[in-house]
This record gives sequence, structure tokens and C-alpha cells, in this order.
Amino acid sequence: MASRKPATIIDLLKADHREVERLFAEFDEAEGNPKQQAALASRIGQALTIHAEIEETLFYPVVLKLLDEDGEELTCEATVEHGTLRGLITGMNGNDAARPMIRAYVKVLKEYVQHHVKEEERELFPRVEKLDLDLEAMADQALALKEQLTEQAGDPSGIARGSTIRIVDVSARGAMH
Repeated sequence: MASRKPATIIDLLKADHREVERLFAEFDEAEGNPKQQAALASRIGQALTIHAEIEETLFYPVVLKLLDEDGEELTCEATVEHGTLRGLITGMNGNDAARPMIRAYVKVLKEYVQHHVKEEERELFPRVEKLDLDLEAMADQALALKEQLTEQAGDPSGIARGSTIRIVDVSARGAMH
């Protein structure tokens, strides 16, 4: 079944949130299968890396200029949260999913993502929707960037090597390999 093009950048970001939530649930269900968990942890890390890059490149810089002080604070906090998420992803990258520490990384990553998603969807996105922005055009830009970054990251089906987690850094910061 072909996926529908998101109407706005907010729709695209929310779709990304739902996809990562689904991947976290699959990771939990794959307990005892390090190879499957490695593939899922790799997909989670890759999806979050691409999502963060889209937000930091296309979304946050635009909305930051237009939001009130509370909105600016939410956007800055979200950017800091991305830094923490990147640190957790870096900690998982290259490690064997059978290690107990990996489950801890994924659990904390999931908790951070849940907090981040809740704030974005309940507080930041409603504020952005009230701004005079062409959110449809931003969706087109975000989709193009997402396709480019996904291609740069490579085939997600073969992203893990055995039970080793592999996440390609697609950001301008270049911290993971």
C-alpha cells in the first residue's frame, strides 16, 4: 500500500513519532532475540537521527524566529533534548544488542522520546499551527530532505550486522559512524 504524502510538516513529524513508537514496541516484543533487537535499535536510532536533522534544519530555525518567548523556550529545550538523544544513540551504536546495557539505553531513549513527543505535540505544534507559515511547503522540503538522508543512511533492512547495532550519522555534526 502506498503511503500518503503528509499535508503539513507537522503531519510528517507526527507520523515519524508514531513510527518510532511502533519500533520501540517491536523492540520490547523482541526480547531474547539480540539479532532482531539490533535491527530494531538500529532502525530506531536511524529514524530519530533523520527526524532530528529535519527538525533542526527545516523546522526549528523557522519557527524560532516567529514564536513568542514561551514557544522559543520550548524550541530551545527540544534542541537540547535532541543532543541528549544523540548521546544515547551514540552509546548504543556499534554495540551488541545482547548486552544488558543496550536494553537500558533503549529504555532511557524511549522515555526521552516520549517526553519530547508529548511536549512537541501538546505545546509546540499547536503554537506553530497558529503562525503564518506555509506548513504544506515545509512538508515538501522535509520530505525531500528525509528522502535524501534516508538514502545517505542506506538500506534500513540491512542496517544491523548480526546483533551489532549500526546507525549512520546523517547530520551536519557527524558524531556517529
